[in-house]
Amino acid sequence: MKIIEVIADKGHEATINGIAEQYAINDIWWGPDIEDHHRSVRLLVGPDKRQKVMNALQSVLQSADYYRIVIIPVESTLPQRETGAAIQELPEPPRAITISREELYYEISRGSMLDSSYLLLVVLSTIVASVGLIEDNVAVVIGAMVIAPLLGPNLALALGTTLGDTELIHRSLTTSLTGMGLALALSFGTGLFWTVEPVSRELMLRTEVGLASMVLALASGAAGVLSLTSGTRSALVGVMVAVALLPPTVTIGLMLAIGRWGDAVNAALLLSVNVVCVNLSANLVLMWRGVRPRTWAETRRARFSLFVSMLIWLAAFVTLAVFILSPET
Repeated sequence: MKIIEVIADKGHEATINGIAEQYAINDIWWGPDIEDHHRSVRLLVGPDKRQKVMNALQSVLQSADYYRIVIIPVESTLPQRETGAAIQELPEPPRAITISREELYYEISRGSMLDSSYLLLVVLSTIVASVGLIEDNVAVVIGAMVIAPLLGPNLALALGTTLGDTELIHRSLTTSLTGMGLALALSFGTGLFWTVEPVSRELMLRTEVGLASMVLALASGAAGVLSLTSGTRSALVGVMVAVALLPPTVTIGLMLAIGRWGDAVNAALLLSVNVVCVNLSANLVLMWRGVRPRTWAETRRARFSLFVSMLIWLAAFVTLAVFILSPET
């Protein structure tokens, strides 16, 4: 359950009441009049109706001079559903609690922001990963995985291509490439000034790639998006560890610094597998979960964007699979 608060002109009162009646929203509270002839209203909406109510509200309010829709989380509500004086048991919860498209967009798109906080996270996580890989310290490497600054832009890229949001696509690509470039440069510099012995097990593990790596990346990317669309973010920590993008990037820089070109190529191959599989599986899960734009024009653009991205990721996936499974490698 979440509260949808709407602030709009008082002239929309009847329309909003009609939407509440249409979707059987019984819990609706009107606030007092506020300045400029506006009024606020709150609706308590379950997960099965939230996207429909959001779509309906945006459709009727999109021509208004000003309106604001705010989604407020609800921890619990009391009393439970009542009929007269008797309290009835609530029905069994759905198998998956789906959040609205707007909530999902807000949650994922934050990972595409290229700001000082993101750059600082990349710098700090690169330092942590470099120390862990060089010193063969598993706990430190896992710490760098959990920070996971490079995963957010890739999930945002998948959402952008699914919705046909060109601004989000460009921002995600810019943020992702900037983060990887910064991590690569820092790790290369670390390798030049720090003695790197290619006997570290954690370091050499990032130069090994096979079919299992592809399956793991596909499953982890799907699990990450599924956890977001279901409102269960707790699973993301496991995804960050399972399909980490930063350690392979750092390994590339370290191996280039000490002149081990073959190991650097293998680490780059592992990084490519993770990026391709995360985006491919994320797009598939978003399609399966029914994440799509609201209007017809946006849907047409999204279909083209999704078709192109799926074509690119599938072609890259097949190419990587052929290369990895070929006898020569």
